[in-house]
Amino acid sequence: MKVIELTVKFAAGECRWLPAPARTQPAKRSSCTPRRKKVGATACLSVNPYYNKPSQEGLYRHFMTLADRVDLPIVLYNIPGRTGITMTPQTVARLSEHRNIVAVKESTGSLDMTSEILSLCNITVISGDDSLTLPIMSVGGAGCISVASNLIPTRIKSITQLALTGNYAAAKAVHLELFPFIKSLFLDGNPAGIKHAMKLAGLDSGEMRLPLWEASEATKKIIEQHVAKMDVKAR
Repeated sequence: MKVIELTVKFAAGECRWLPAPARTQPAKRSSCTPRRKKVGATACLSVNPYYNKPSQEGLYRHFMTLADRVDLPIVLYNIPGRTGITMTPQTVARLSEHRNIVAVKESTGSLDMTSEILSLCNITVISGDDSLTLPIMSVGGAGCISVASNLIPTRIKSITQLALTGNYAAAKAVHLELFPFIKSLFLDGNPAGIKHAMKLAGLDSGEMRLPLWEASEATKKIIEQHVAKMDVKAR
């Protein structure tokens, strides 16, 4: 909770803060939400329950129960690579009918998923994959929750702002310029890549806890080559 409190303090209103409770049971997830709201959280990023691998009906009932119990907007987080379960567009559409469920962070890696969700409902779709932010926005996505923005927030923001104003040619230019760097961040998984990049820029965020481990030497060299080409320094 102290981390959330300090983050809200230092952000000083410049961005919204969406903490992500990691518990799989709705009761435990909902119990920690009031404390997060008290220290300044503006919404709740809620990932699919991991390990359990529930059915689509189980997912629906899980998030509906959570939405009934919390007093913060909920952003669904669909990331099967980390949870072992994919929330279908049909389930997203059903959940979007609840007033507290306002958006979905789309991290399935499939552009078709965004298209199908938006063909079924009007929920806000937010890209959870940096390399797919522009493609997702081209079919109706509203922005991104970004890994690369930990280091280059202004550049990532420029892609989304240009896309939102319809200037896709300029957005594509920035997207293609950053694409090799973004892909390098995930060669050894996240957050190993972004942590090394931030360390190079004088923004060391500390060591990772096991079982996570630092990027390989080969990956570090690739990231170093990209960072060297960018005007990135400690703020």
